[in-house]
Amino acid sequence: MHRIGLDFEKLKYPHNGLYTFCLQLGQRLLSLQQQDEQLLYYMPASFAAFNGRFETIPYKWYDRYAFHPPKMDVFHAVHQTGNVWPRKQAKRTVVTIHDLNFLIDDRLKNWQKKYHLKQLQNQVDEADVIVSISKFTLNAIREHIRVPDSKCQIVYQGSEVKQFPGFDAPAYKPQKPFLFSIGMLTPKKNFHVLPSLLVGNDYELIIAGRQQGDYIKKIEAAAAELGVSNRLKLVGGITDEEKYWYYSQCLAFLFPSLAEGFGAPVVEAMHFGKPVFLSDKTSLPEVGGAHAYYFRDFAPEAMQDVFAKGLQHFSSNDHTDAIKKHAMQFSWDANAKAYFELYRKLY
Repeated sequence: MHRIGLDFEKLKYPHNGLYTFCLQLGQRLLSLQQQDEQLLYYMPASFAAFNGRFETIPYKWYDRYAFHPPKMDVFHAVHQTGNVWPRKQAKRTVVTIHDLNFLIDDRLKNWQKKYHLKQLQNQVDEADVIVSISKFTLNAIREHIRVPDSKCQIVYQGSEVKQFPGFDAPAYKPQKPFLFSIGMLTPKKNFHVLPSLLVGNDYELIIAGRQQGDYIKKIEAAAAELGVSNRLKLVGGITDEEKYWYYSQCLAFLFPSLAEGFGAPVVEAMHFGKPVFLSDKTSLPEVGGAHAYYFRDFAPEAMQDVFAKGLQHFSSNDHTDAIKKHAMQFSWDANAKAYFELYRKLY
């Protein structure tokens, strides 16, 4: 029996990108395993969403100090910030690096960034395979970490939005055409530049996502300065039904993030054929490709110009089908298949 362990500790944090990654990968792997393969999921004992044949290694807070899982052929650390690393219990190991965003985190001092780089270098040195979720991330890894090309592989993240075509009752339902964005309310998401797109029109701006720190105050202050506070709606965490509704009903999707290893919400919006307006930073041009419009300057006038011209171009050219087709290449099924093929090469 070939035993494959995965670190799904991040299932502790719903409404988070890593939660979605663990949820989607974990479920799809179950449909791909063969009779001589056994999946071992390190995750909260209370998590009960997976259906299939697997063993649970219950998460305990003290595992970071003393972790003794069963012996396994392959262990996959699905994110580089995991707290457990059972190298002695696994014959081969895989690490997925989603981003190196800590390098541009202004809250960290230089010595802290160097410490994180050193820790990551140690993990990379011990791992057998390093997976990045985009070409951009792989290039960042090569720039800051010593790693041979023979260890590296790209597996694009998947994307999926559950469909609820009969749903029409979000907790907040706009009464006007609206613009939509979603993500944790943190400085790197750059949401505070978006209220400028409400100037000169009657749109509403819906931003969904849980608050982290006091960044929300900066978003609200930007709206107040422009006199558009009444049309900015920060709706907090939302359900799958509400996310479906906002994506399907919005006039356009906005994502001005400064640091993304992939940018799943972009692909989610494109599944609906929506025009997407993105920052031109990090991985976003790679994900949006030629089917997105890009903010290259966050000055209000520059953003307003890109937005107006983008909406005009979209309305004059029927690109809906092309946008949907572009999004379909980023699927969770393809993601899980690529990972299982990798595991099988290692045992």
